[in-house]
Amino acid sequence: MTIIIEPSPFEIGAEEKTIHVESEKELVLDGGFAVPETNAFGHNFRDYTVESARQQGVENFYKINHLNQTYDYVRQMRAEYAKLDKAEMSIWECCELLNDVVDDSDPDLDEPQIQHLLQSAEAIRKDYPNEDWLHLTALIHDLGKVLLLPSFGELPQWAVVGDTYPVGCAFHDSIVHSMYFKENPDYNNPAYNSKYGVYSERCGLDKVLMSWGHDDYMYLVAKENGTTLPSAGLFIIRYHSFYALHKSGAYKELMNKEDEENLKWLHIFNKYDLYSKSKVQVDVEEVKPYYMSLIEKYFPAKLKW
Repeated sequence: MTIIIEPSPFEIGAEEKTIHVESEKELVLDGGFAVPETNAFGHNFRDYTVESARQQGVENFYKINHLNQTYDYVRQMRAEYAKLDKAEMSIWECCELLNDVVDDSDPDLDEPQIQHLLQSAEAIRKDYPNEDWLHLTALIHDLGKVLLLPSFGELPQWAVVGDTYPVGCAFHDSIVHSMYFKENPDYNNPAYNSKYGVYSERCGLDKVLMSWGHDDYMYLVAKENGTTLPSAGLFIIRYHSFYALHKSGAYKELMNKEDEENLKWLHIFNKYDLYSKSKVQVDVEEVKPYYMSLIEKYFPAKLKW
C-alpha cells in the first residue's frame, strides 16, 4: 500500500548539547553541493504559482490545512501524541515504513520519502563529513510522516505535512497560500490574532505552539526517548518546515538567543533538504551500515512512538 500525502509545549531541555557558531560564514555554505536550477518536474523549487495539476492539488491541500489548524486543535493533538503509545520500534524500522509514503504537498518531488531522507543525508555528509549528528538529523527529520499510517492514527494529510507556522498569534502573510486563513476560526479571535497573541516578545520558540504535523511529532519522539542529538539537531527536526521563519524572516520577534544560534544550522540544513531532491536514487543497502552506526550512537535500540 502506498500512502499519498497531499498536502502543552515540549521544551528543549537544559541537558541538551548546544553547538555554537559565530556566523554561517564559518560553515561551508556551498561545499561540494551544487544547487540545481529546477526541481524534478522542471520548475523552480517551491514555486506555488506555476500552473499544473500537481500545483492545484497542493493549493487545495493548503486551503484545508489553513482552515483546520487552530490553537485548540494543536493543543488537543499534542496531548494525544504525548502518550507515545502508538508503536515501539527502532529508527531504521521507521525509515523502512516510509517506503510507502510520497509527499503530495511537495511541489518538487514525488519519490518515496526514504529516498528524500537519504538524498539529504548523503549530500550533507559529503560537505560536512565531521558533523555526524547532522547526517543523522537529515535521515530522521521527516520520520514523523508515519502519522499517515493506520497504526499511528491515519491522520488526514493536512495534519501531517506541509509548511508549519505558529498558532495562537496572527498568521503572517508570508505563509504559503495565506489567504485561506480567513476561514480559520482563530483569524478573527482577538485572543489569537494580534502580533504576539498568547506569547510575548523574545519568549523563545519552545514556548510557541506550531501547527501540528510530522515535524513536532518527530521532535517529541526524539526528545522523550532520550536522544543525545545536540539542540541544533532537535531544532532542525522541529522547525524544518517553518519556511515563514527561515525563508521570509517572519516571527523572529518570538526567538531567543538559543533559537538564533540554532537557526544558523537550520539555514544550512534547509539547502540540502530542499535542493537535494532528485530522481537519482541512493543505494539503501550500501549506506545503511553507516547510518545504523549513527542511530546506535544517538538513540536507544527501541523507541516509543
